[in-house]
Amino acid sequence: MTLSTVRRFGQTSLQLSPLGLGCWQFSNGKGLVGKFWPALKGEIINDIVKTSYEGGINWFDTAEIYGNGQSEQLLASALHEALPAEDKVYIATKWWPAMRTASNIGRTIDVRIKQLEGRTIDLYQVHQPFSFSSVGSEMKEMAKLAAAGKIKNIGVSNFSAKQMREADRVLREHGLQLASNQVKYSLLDRRIEKNGILETAQELGCAIIAYSPLEQGILSGKFHHDPSLIKAISGPRKWSSAFQANGLKRSKPLIDSLEQVAARYEATATQIALNWLIHAHGDTVFAIPGASKIHHAEQNVKAMRFKLTIDEINEISEASALAAR
Repeated sequence: MTLSTVRRFGQTSLQLSPLGLGCWQFSNGKGLVGKFWPALKGEIINDIVKTSYEGGINWFDTAEIYGNGQSEQLLASALHEALPAEDKVYIATKWWPAMRTASNIGRTIDVRIKQLEGRTIDLYQVHQPFSFSSVGSEMKEMAKLAAAGKIKNIGVSNFSAKQMREADRVLREHGLQLASNQVKYSLLDRRIEKNGILETAQELGCAIIAYSPLEQGILSGKFHHDPSLIKAISGPRKWSSAFQANGLKRSKPLIDSLEQVAARYEATATQIALNWLIHAHGDTVFAIPGASKIHHAEQNVKAMRFKLTIDEINEISEASALAAR
């Protein structure tokens, strides 16, 4: 089945692929959160970006906090090296609010642009809902950047339904709208369906960007088939509850269901999990799986080349409900 490769991103003019590439893993092993992943060689990053783009992914999500700008810089370098200059791709990045006030948004935007080698910031997001300033103050500063042509669209990340509404309300005073909320969402973490975030996004007409859509690789099923692989994981994720024996046991029936559906499409559990995310709620949800190896990127793009049926979505949803938070 051949599907349209792009869809409208919320109420913006952006036409984005249902999957983007999450670029946290391009942190070069730097900074507090960058140590979560091992440093990747530049050639591997270039190949991951090229494989993603050639497979239909046309946008990339990064952040200031990912390696203190290393991810932005390495992404920009990879785009320059791996893609023709005339080919259009879209960039989403994020401002880190901790221990800062809203005025810092304007003071640091030129650093973000520099790290991205002057590329357009198509979506600028407040990374977390905590800072020394209010949501309203942050959105007013974001609106100034949009008016100055420094950014194209405004999003948030990890905001509650109430905070989303406040962000959208203030932006509308400036003739703008909230474009998106980037939140943790997967078949093993469906809290946004219960806490009002998904419902609010649909009501406001903004997109949901699902991060950790594969739960750090758990939904691939490879750790269920060979738990010894967990010992080889570098970084702290191996200690999360999902990777422990009880966690694997809890999610095993879901993996079985994913693999049963995957067999019908000559696909993998990974691809079924991603396909469920981008089709279970119409066009609302986009997802940003990462890739630290070329075959991860190849897996990601193949998840956009078919569409689960309503019955299959329901089948997977039922299996997920028994394992998800």
